[in-house]
Amino acid sequence: MDSVSFDQPPARADAPLEGTVNRGLKIVIVGGFGVGKTTMVRSVSEIRPLDTEATMTNVGVGVDDPAGAPDKSTTTVAFDFGRITLDAENVLYLFGAPGQERFWFLWDRLFAGALGAIVLVDPHRIADCWYAIDRLEHQGTRFVVACNDFGGEPLHPAEIREALDLDPHVPLLDCDARSRASCKRVLITLVEHLYAAARIPETAS
Repeated sequence: MDSVSFDQPPARADAPLEGTVNRGLKIVIVGGFGVGKTTMVRSVSEIRPLDTEATMTNVGVGVDDPAGAPDKSTTTVAFDFGRITLDAENVLYLFGAPGQERFWFLWDRLFAGALGAIVLVDPHRIADCWYAIDRLEHQGTRFVVACNDFGGEPLHPAEIREALDLDPHVPLLDCDARSRASCKRVLITLVEHLYAAARIPETAS
């Protein structure tokens, strides 16, 4: 993965790519409300990300559950978008999905055509990502699970894996969505997971 470039300065979202891109590879970042999806896209994108952050208002009272992120004042209402150039012919397109239950109907559309996904988890609000994992498994989309660092007493990885009922082959790692290097490690883990799965020959039915 040495060819992956994460160190280019942010450019305009509509800036043209140099050369010809033959393959746009779609990655979806999904998880519960306020878990850090927008932050992750902003941290790792090489362009100035496009986002649909809107100020939370009284309209969401009784509809959205902000208990897990009481200080959050804005929320994604469609999706976030970022881009990472892998090489002259391949580009990763990052889509951050909204976390509120009322926007879950968008998820299946965002998952369509995705190479893989990152499930971002607050380890102290594990139940918030159960639906995301269920939908990804239903769609047959491969994914990794990244536990965002929100401070507090850490949970043991084995406890998290058991709580999520993850298959043993699904990678589980810690991350800091504010850190470019940490987000890069998550993306590399996902790409390696996808590559390893592609090398496994299909068993005869």
